[in-house]
Amino acid sequence: MTKFIVALGQGKDFANALSRHSGARQLAYHVERFPDNEMHIRYKESVKGKELLLVQSLSLQPNDALLELVFAGRTAKELGAKKVIGIVPYLAYMRQDKRFKGGECISAKEMAWLLNNSLDALITIDPHLHRIRNLRQIFKIPAKNVSSVDAISEFVEKKFSADNTLVVGPDWESFQWARTVGRKAGMKSVIFQKQRFSSRRVKVHYKKEIDFRGKNIIIIDDIISTGHTMIEAVKEIRKKKPKAIYCVCVHGILAENALQKLKRAGAKQVISCNTVPGITNKIDMAKEVAKEIK
Repeated sequence: MTKFIVALGQGKDFANALSRHSGARQLAYHVERFPDNEMHIRYKESVKGKELLLVQSLSLQPNDALLELVFAGRTAKELGAKKVIGIVPYLAYMRQDKRFKGGECISAKEMAWLLNNSLDALITIDPHLHRIRNLRQIFKIPAKNVSSVDAISEFVEKKFSADNTLVVGPDWESFQWARTVGRKAGMKSVIFQKQRFSSRRVKVHYKKEIDFRGKNIIIIDDIISTGHTMIEAVKEIRKKKPKAIYCVCVHGILAENALQKLKRAGAKQVISCNTVPGITNKIDMAKEVAKEIK
């Protein structure tokens, strides 16, 4: 069956890249706003009997992006689409994966409920899996997680010399990224210890003395949101006179002027995968997703 790509509002760049890598044609689709800001979507070509790949990153404006994906998925099914697959490079709401305080919404489960009832399958890239260990725990539809580790490792290996580069995980959760990328790129990796006081206040430190002087330092994490963890790591490393500090992530949310703050703290460059629209995107994950849809 021929597959057709549909670029939703926050999926246009990724959809264009996916179309280049896969050869799948984009189907005409339009979204606009009514004067009261309600969303109006329309398929401008017939979807009947077709397999659709709805491309949407749930980033930047995640509430609107999620609702558009739900509307687009349910509308396509109503209009007779044979199969509707969500290509969601960044899957929002995964960090609220338990009830931390009484009365809280476990938004990861509610987001999954919406997509379970709107799509036939889901493909995403490195969602934040912590207490929810596997997508099968919340998704009834087939849900595929595409890893960015190989793409990041390849980028790091090409850009940096293994002899003069150290890969850093700013906390224990991120160390899995740093350790794996470092191993694949033939580089040493280290981990920082993190103490979190709030979503916007953290402190990091390392237990043993590490020689950062004169080295390229790559700090790797899955998500840079407000950037506070990265900023603290950059500040600590900068004291040790490295050659340069680079911040690499899968998902560059970069909220609250995080990019500017990281550069002021001493980061030479911030590099992300193209899962979220933004100027820091240097690592193309559409090529990896294209392998999953052929």
